[in-house]
Amino acid sequence: MKLLFRWLLRLATVLVVLAGAAALLAYYLASRSLPDYDQTLRVEGIAAPVEIVRDTADVPHILGETDPDVFFGLGYAHAQDRLWQMTVMRRTVQGRLSEVFGPRSLATDRLMRRLDLHRLARQSLAAQDDYTKAALRAYAAGVNARLDEINERALGRGAPEMFIFNAPIAPWQAADSIALAKLMAFRATGQMSNEILRARTALALDDPARLADLMPDAPGEGLAALPDYASLFNSLPRHAELDSRAVDKAGGDFLSPLAPPVLAGASNGWSAAPSRSAAGGALLANDPHLALSAPSIWYLARLELGTGGVIGATIPGIPVVLSGRSGRLGWGITSAYLDDQDLFIEELNPDNPEEYRTPEGYKPFESRPSIIEIRGEKPVTLTLRWSENGPVLPRDLRGLAAITPRGHVMTLGWTGLDPEDTSLSAAMAVMRARSTKEAIRAGERHVAPAQNLQLADADGVAMKMIGAAPRRAPAHQTEGRLPSPGWRKENRWPGTLPYADNPEFLDPSGGIVGNTNNKTVDRPFPDHVSYLWGDSQRIERWKHLMQRREVHTRESFIEAQLDTVSFTARSLLPLIGADLWFTEKAAPEGTLERRRQTALRLLSEWNGDMNEHMPEPLIYAAWLRALQDRLIRDELGPLADDFTHVEPLFIERVFRDIDGASAWCNVRHSARTETCSEMARLALDDALIWIGEHHGTTLESLRWGDAHLALQDHPVLGEVPLLRHFVNIRQSTGGGDNTLQRGVTLGSGPAPFRNVHAAGYRGVYDFADPDSSVFVISTGQSGHFLSGHYDDLSELWRRGEYVPMSLDLELARAGSVGTTRLLPSK
Repeated sequence: MKLLFRWLLRLATVLVVLAGAAALLAYYLASRSLPDYDQTLRVEGIAAPVEIVRDTADVPHILGETDPDVFFGLGYAHAQDRLWQMTVMRRTVQGRLSEVFGPRSLATDRLMRRLDLHRLARQSLAAQDDYTKAALRAYAAGVNARLDEINERALGRGAPEMFIFNAPIAPWQAADSIALAKLMAFRATGQMSNEILRARTALALDDPARLADLMPDAPGEGLAALPDYASLFNSLPRHAELDSRAVDKAGGDFLSPLAPPVLAGASNGWSAAPSRSAAGGALLANDPHLALSAPSIWYLARLELGTGGVIGATIPGIPVVLSGRSGRLGWGITSAYLDDQDLFIEELNPDNPEEYRTPEGYKPFESRPSIIEIRGEKPVTLTLRWSENGPVLPRDLRGLAAITPRGHVMTLGWTGLDPEDTSLSAAMAVMRARSTKEAIRAGERHVAPAQNLQLADADGVAMKMIGAAPRRAPAHQTEGRLPSPGWRKENRWPGTLPYADNPEFLDPSGGIVGNTNNKTVDRPFPDHVSYLWGDSQRIERWKHLMQRREVHTRESFIEAQLDTVSFTARSLLPLIGADLWFTEKAAPEGTLERRRQTALRLLSEWNGDMNEHMPEPLIYAAWLRALQDRLIRDELGPLADDFTHVEPLFIERVFRDIDGASAWCNVRHSARTETCSEMARLALDDALIWIGEHHGTTLESLRWGDAHLALQDHPVLGEVPLLRHFVNIRQSTGGGDNTLQRGVTLGSGPAPFRNVHAAGYRGVYDFADPDSSVFVISTGQSGHFLSGHYDDLSELWRRGEYVPMSLDLELARAGSVGTTRLLPSK
């Protein structure tokens, strides 16, 4: 027995030693790819020395004698800190994820191959202006200089992920940056997904008129009646297979760029003219909203260009400051929600499915094969087909099969598919503009995604929608809200509208202009801009905060950016609880009735602040979620699962009985007629039962932040059991779906209130004292989880703090964490 024990002890010791050795080896290999910020390196591709000074927040300040050399330095810095992120994004847009990740990413590869964004990017390169071409080539050379350094010095393959996934890195090309810009444009729009969901819902409803309740228009002028979707195609049955669980969604892929409309691009941006500034200088605040991840999609940088220094937010792989400031101009972006996508139903030739119907008769698709290599499996060959309206989409995308008649296919029309897309040239010109008017002129070359360009200079403020707006005929059958027959001339796009027609607000008399993705203009179709808007609630709170002060300061703009008061809660709770407040007899302790009374008491005293430390936001959010589900589940069945987030206008329409919307309160399959007050009470009970099962029954001790945990997860390693504790960043956060400090919830699963979509970048620019401007991102600058800069900014972001956004080079040098000097090889 002693002998056996000795051998077991020896074996255990050996195993522990081997495990320790393996851990040390893994750490050594992973740490090899940590960049050295303090070195001198000779590289090819620059004409003169380039200096990269990293300040205490690890923000690179890049200096060179020419602008191409500065962009070279940016490419090198991006590759130092975010190489894995850049290469995964490039593989995504190329449709080559399955080569690395296997079958799990095949749905995304199929979609991206069909959209063909990388080929379009290569074509778009020729359309850029000379300055942008030179910048793109120099940037690519900078990325490749880092790749050469990694190969020559055996620097751990460039990123720890490279040891887990065999993902050879091809040299960076100038067109790759354009492709990544197109990928971000596709991520930022939800118009296609909204059209699909609208069509599926129209088929599911017995009364199509009720569609206007569940998917309402933003307040404003009414809409002329649209045709019933089923009536457009006789072969489309009502109540077709609409079960969301039976649909193969590309959006379910862990790296998919396709998101539901509520998780598409969003943002806040506003500016105040000197007349509304306490210090006499213009102010601008901007916080774009995208899906949270670790590392953040954003990367802070300063570039010293020939026109002067610029500093702000970049996206690794794209050599431009998308939101930031120079010494003269501040600029930011908010999603404009322009309806720049249409779905077209193409009728196939029954005698030849390789032809489709056009106004002039049947024509052949533009077709070519495309092979997708899949790790561990046989390759798959696709046939990519394009009509005159756009690429043919896969039938299983978002449930397209249920809304596509037999003998037809669905194609996508999108301005971002323009092979002469000059959006990057426009962004370069905005970055170098010296005034709001010059920046507006520069925006004319922007194509997609449509953005509201927020501007401020020494003299005033402005906002201009930039992006190509499709021209639609007044007789368009669905006004771009539903898929339409692609062979009908009145449904096709004859071109785009003039840039001058895009909404513009230049030096408004009130001195303040802003956007929270709300409806900006009220025009009749086809000049309407959009029927789908990202916000009808945050804008109300923004107006209140802006107008309650005669003049503003940097601090008041920060306060508004971090505001967590929900206008939605303040407006809806009095409606849905109108017959419930203090109307019941006291109930025994421990009963559901007693908890309901406690919940109603707490909510009656609540001011609508979605503070992370309070219980009321969780009670409110769970109640509204349960209420919407009760209202629609009876009508939609499993399709109700696609309505993952509460639509405030729908709840308001129902409880105010606008156009008979209270009909949603009645359960069709019950004998009696239910009232809206009953549904509100039953939904509150549902919510309290759910809260009790997941968060406890003591309502006063609940914390919204425990449910509203920000998920900044590594998109690849975040699921690995041990590594996830090192790579994922989880934080308690306030705010919600409809607050200015927006933290959009997951909306499904056992933890539906997790914060998954928020302002990954915040910036406030003050032109009374430009170097007092501030900015921050939600994680850290580095994408290497062993780096101290992987998450060092995340706690500042969570607390609502910022770092200095200064162009003072001496200040950057004084607190430098390292200086990299790149010297010409010759």
